[in-house]
Amino acid sequence: MGGNGDEPVEKKTKMEVPNDDELETPSAFNPKYRVCPYLDTINRPLLDFDFEKLCSISLTRINVYACLVCGKYFQGRGTNTHAYTHSVAEAHHVFLNLQTLRFYCLPDNYEIIDSSLDDIKFVLNPTFSQTDINNLDKADPKYSRTVDGTLYLPGVVGLNNIKANDYCNVVLHALSHVGPLRNYFLREQRYAKIKRPPGDSIFNLVQRFGELMRKIWNPRNFKAHVSPHEMLQAVVLWSNKRFQITEQGDPIDFLSWFLHTLHRALKGNKKPDSSVIYKTFLGEMKIFTRKIPPVELDDTQKSLLLATEEYQEKCETTNFLYLTCDLPPPPLFTDEFRENIIPQVNLYQLLAKFNGQTEKEYKTYKDNFLKRFEVSRLPHFIILYIKRFTKNTFFLEKNPTIVNFPIKNVDFGDILSIQNREKFGNCKYNLVANIVHDGEPNKGTYRAHMLHKANGQWYEMQDLHVTEILPQMITLTESYIQIYERCAD
Repeated sequence: MGGNGDEPVEKKTKMEVPNDDELETPSAFNPKYRVCPYLDTINRPLLDFDFEKLCSISLTRINVYACLVCGKYFQGRGTNTHAYTHSVAEAHHVFLNLQTLRFYCLPDNYEIIDSSLDDIKFVLNPTFSQTDINNLDKADPKYSRTVDGTLYLPGVVGLNNIKANDYCNVVLHALSHVGPLRNYFLREQRYAKIKRPPGDSIFNLVQRFGELMRKIWNPRNFKAHVSPHEMLQAVVLWSNKRFQITEQGDPIDFLSWFLHTLHRALKGNKKPDSSVIYKTFLGEMKIFTRKIPPVELDDTQKSLLLATEEYQEKCETTNFLYLTCDLPPPPLFTDEFRENIIPQVNLYQLLAKFNGQTEKEYKTYKDNFLKRFEVSRLPHFIILYIKRFTKNTFFLEKNPTIVNFPIKNVDFGDILSIQNREKFGNCKYNLVANIVHDGEPNKGTYRAHMLHKANGQWYEMQDLHVTEILPQMITLTESYIQIYERCAD
């Protein structure tokens, strides 16, 4: 009997000690990692992770799961949650936790571990190694294929125009081709360690911009365009509704606000190397100001006034993120052939404003000033803003003057003093992005021209439309904002 009693004990010990390797191996009988029979129900063309990660029923952001069969978002995983109810009612069984990137099968509630789902993880959260980033501009670019078979080039993808946000899209397109800025935001580790006070939610803007950059350059996207929905919602929130998705705005206002806010969110200060924004775009200039005596005074009174301290020339050093170029006023009358010719002006004529000799008059309500500008330090990337719109008492006017500019080897050394030029060395710059305004001043549309460095090809982007363009065609457009990059020595 003792022998009979020993046998069950032996069997029991065998059942109680399952092998660790067996527990970690997915199988149909493993209670921990079961092989899911529903993986073939996943519908990749319906998956879209560009929109806000909130439950489509309760609108909460906590514990949100994406149904991989219909693409909708639901909260929870336990019984009586929206995701559980959806899985029972619709027989959709495969879900992805948008926060932890883990897959689950509902209503059975077990975790799915399968390497065939890695492509979905990569679309939700693309990651780039340092080697990938280094090769973006060097290696011959490879076209990628979407789920529906469309070919696209990473970095040259359309951005969705939700209603009237093309003025934001062109700026985001342009910034996505500024090398140092793009490389910084493609790796989340670079800005994840920035110390920030508790409750500092402005950092959301940095995270959203990083996510958008990674999606634009994602080589394994499911579709050939990206929706900047989350990024723009952060913009609307942090600009206190100054920039809207539903109303047309001015790209230069948005660009200026965006660069300053990003700099602040990255804990930048007044030092030129305190953030990636200042390292890339910050230049320095001297502004010389002198007051002009009133016109109605006679010469003696004028000379007496000019001798006083108030009318002496004052010099201040200031930083800039972009340079404003003033266009000459368009001709009022038609030419002799009764045709109104489109006036043209050379880029170097516009840049003469910053050579330290050209004086420009500025009026306030009571005083007149003459100012001259002298650029003392050129940044790695120069943003030029060509001022096309003038606002008077009644309406907004657009100056149609065409600016003639070279695409390559623009010499900004002409506007530097001799000492600064010697100190600076290479002053040649190449165009990398060009933003254009078409149509009426208040309405109109914006489009952007980008240089893809790896293949040297120019692309025109207007929201979702991406087309190749000849560089000669770019100079014929009504340029509004341009970004130049310093040539390699």
